[in-house]
Amino acid sequence: MSTENLPQFKSHHHFEEHRHPQQQPDQPHRPRKPLFTPQPRTHPVAWCLAAACIVFWLVVILGGLIVLIIYIVFRPRTPRLDISSATLNAAYLDTGTFLNADLTVLASFSNPNQKVDVSFSYIQLDLYFYGTMIATQVVEPFAERRGLAALRSVHLVSSEVPLPQDAVAAWRNGTAGGKVLLQVDGKFRTRSYLGRWLRFTYWLSRHCDITVGPPPGGVLLSKQC
Repeated sequence: MSTENLPQFKSHHHFEEHRHPQQQPDQPHRPRKPLFTPQPRTHPVAWCLAAACIVFWLVVILGGLIVLIIYIVFRPRTPRLDISSATLNAAYLDTGTFLNADLTVLASFSNPNQKVDVSFSYIQLDLYFYGTMIATQVVEPFAERRGLAALRSVHLVSSEVPLPQDAVAAWRNGTAGGKVLLQVDGKFRTRSYLGRWLRFTYWLSRHCDITVGPPPGGVLLSKQC
């Protein structure tokens, strides 16, 4: 047998391998991904919420501009409370702990505005001594023109008001030393008139520290409002 046929045999075998390649196991078919993924549509509720937020912020901004314009034009200022005079007509401690007192104050309610009228629909003055309210009085409502002030005489009466021991000691020391320290708190329901159609209502509170002489006839010695 001649060896010249061997290369031909190998070449033929190699040719057969290329003619019959080894079959690969079947693989599952994978779908091709689209180049552009469609975006989900926005829900109508989301559009409504976005529109509501836009309207809300527009209203806030517009309201702020209106308030700013009103402030620049009218320059509104709150009314003031001052104590023009005060007299401690009588006062004594009953059984050592119950206070009876009679105080008259002349309160000044001023309107510092130059373009705004105000009215007081409710006025209440409370009298305190050493942190204890000893009297209260309501003042009749009234209106105040711009740049003017009104005086109101307020009669504050204490009747059998129990005082704690430290307040009793402070009262005795004050009357003995010729100075009684009292506090007047005012609470007002006020309405401001900005022009003919624009008005707004608000509550105010004011505080005054007063020092009066001992009764009877204890006059106003000092004040700070």
